[in-house]
Amino acid sequence: MPRMRRTQPTKAWGAVAAVTGAMLVVAAAPGRAPGADSSEGAFAGPPREAALTLLVGRMLDEGREAGGARCDIRMFRSGLCSGWQEQRVRATARGVGSVLREPALGDAAQAAHAARTEVLATDAGGPLEITLAEPGRLTDVTVRDGHGRHLSGELAPHSERWTNTEPLRAGQTYTVQVGAQDEAGAPVGVTMAFRTAPPADGGRLTVEFGPRPGTYGAGEIVTAALSRPVPADDLPARARLEQALEVTSEPHVEGAWHWVDDSTLHFRPRTYWPAHTVVRVRSGLDGVQVGDHDYGGPSDALEFTIADRIEAVTDSATHRMTVRRNGRVIRTIPVTTGKAGFRTRSGIKVVLRKEPKVRMRGDSVGIKRGTKEFYDLPVLYATRVTWSGEYIHAAPWSVEAQGEENVSHGCTGMSTEDAAWFFRTVREGDIVEVVNSGGAKMAPFDNGIGDWNMDWRSWLAGSALATMDAGPQSSPTTPSRLHPTT
Repeated sequence: MPRMRRTQPTKAWGAVAAVTGAMLVVAAAPGRAPGADSSEGAFAGPPREAALTLLVGRMLDEGREAGGARCDIRMFRSGLCSGWQEQRVRATARGVGSVLREPALGDAAQAAHAARTEVLATDAGGPLEITLAEPGRLTDVTVRDGHGRHLSGELAPHSERWTNTEPLRAGQTYTVQVGAQDEAGAPVGVTMAFRTAPPADGGRLTVEFGPRPGTYGAGEIVTAALSRPVPADDLPARARLEQALEVTSEPHVEGAWHWVDDSTLHFRPRTYWPAHTVVRVRSGLDGVQVGDHDYGGPSDALEFTIADRIEAVTDSATHRMTVRRNGRVIRTIPVTTGKAGFRTRSGIKVVLRKEPKVRMRGDSVGIKRGTKEFYDLPVLYATRVTWSGEYIHAAPWSVEAQGEENVSHGCTGMSTEDAAWFFRTVREGDIVEVVNSGGAKMAPFDNGIGDWNMDWRSWLAGSALATMDAGPQSSPTTPSRLHPTT
């Protein structure tokens, strides 16, 4: 840190920090003054006290109703904005590099700070903004909660304003370290802390992730089942929730959430998962306000892995299934698919589960008992690809037709030997595609995993973040940053 000379003129400068929805509990932390080295001599004098003033405030409900919107940050001064209260915090040259011993407020040192400050009890719904009131520049802003998690934020292009890019959490203590320079380049800093009010009483919005931990194929998708619905007309709440549901992978992939209904989201990459990817899913909802009244609660994280990439493509016109592992053909199998009136669904499906032996009956798919098409058969090596009853299975009764014509009631039939091999080779999440069948297109969500039949543009249209065009800091295809951008 450069020493401050007495020849420099003293100049006060300030910044504005607006926390709508927080209570300030700690002011500046002390630090060792620069220039205190005895080598400066008796005539060096005290260091220059460049000062930074932070106004920490909130808007009251009645102020929001009366004014219709929050006061512009540039006008944020005591008495000018109805409904606002403020707390001033001073940043000085001595505050550069100072750090509170702990962000939690339970120990005596923090309690002493808290005892000297005003409490602004509000919710956590508002932004955290730090803005320079006079010429200068912010050089660093770091915000972290009591668990050590960093709050993402960005500096404006000219470094005059910092704004958080992910929501504050209710019932959390945040430590804020601010570094800045005045117009002459003199560094100042401050460390402060504030605590958001706890969420309102009532149940918390939680999420249950799927699939179960384990190893899956490259077509597996991530599901998120919410404990309570978030309506489609509350786009900001949906966007905030999406931003809090974090999916990371090694290697990194481009991916996004898609709202299936008010209580269900699916996440998939733009293309299939690479072989041997490790996928980790966690919820950052705990304490986050979602909508006007709901707050997130704790949810269990999920980790699963992707095995070799197995793709089985059946061409109903040639009556052949081609199976590839990691792009290399490992087997070509003669098959029969659905005949006229029972055409096999076209498109991309995903293995749902494997059933060594299944009793298949025509009445389960709407074929009346006693009619010509009715069947009641024990079937071996049945690999299920839809919940309505489409399988890939052994069909020894149709071996002569396999590779020649389509004679099934919608399933893909093959010899017992080939079916046993296929059963042993594939796993849940592996990709099964049918082309040239003449059948209806596989639906995206209501009969298994048909998500891959939706093109990427349409998939993104189901993301609230993409719909709101939230920008790079909260892009649905970019993981939320943990640290501020400076």
